[in-house]
Amino acid sequence: MRRMPALILASASPQRRRLLKKLGRRFRVIPSRVSEKSAQRDPRRVALELALRKARAVSRRHPRALVLGADTIVVCRGKIIGKPKSLSHARRILKELNGRWHRVYTGVALSLPGPGGVRASVAITRVKARRLDEAKLSTLAGKHMDKAGAYAVQDRRDPFIAQIRGDMDNVIGLPVSLVRRLLSRAGYPGPDRAAPREARSRSKLL
Repeated sequence: MRRMPALILASASPQRRRLLKKLGRRFRVIPSRVSEKSAQRDPRRVALELALRKARAVSRRHPRALVLGADTIVVCRGKIIGKPKSLSHARRILKELNGRWHRVYTGVALSLPGPGGVRASVAITRVKARRLDEAKLSTLAGKHMDKAGAYAVQDRRDPFIAQIRGDMDNVIGLPVSLVRRLLSRAGYPGPDRAAPREARSRSKLL
């Protein structure tokens, strides 16, 4: 096992910061500040492209570190849904997801020190939203303007999500089990080897 270089999270997300702590590693937070626009149409490619962009942007400034980039998107009926751009946009997003199954994709990219290259993959979780009336949707709209899909499954006061099939961490914004596997494959399993397994929410009713 190689000595663990500095680990950097290329994201300002407090949710990703909290989830990454599950690995039991020390890390720094250096947001990438890159564009989150993509010309891709395939959800996997979009999530991967943006995660790679974030990791590489920070890695160029810190070439001796391990840099972790991540990007989460929501896909409903073949349409890629990102973060709401306005309150009215948030209402439209929630109305589109209302009562429907959709998928949450998170691309994860780990940029290795020096000429080590990049390890990357995508996690996918199926999610079903409750069917709520217009008044309730209007109340919820605007609560989570910084999140893809305009909702936050970790917010217990937000009743929008009814069921999750897969990894709940992925829906929140960082699939910790995938991050662990990428680190291990890169030769940096580290102290998280004995860490407790993160909860999975297979067919979990919320």
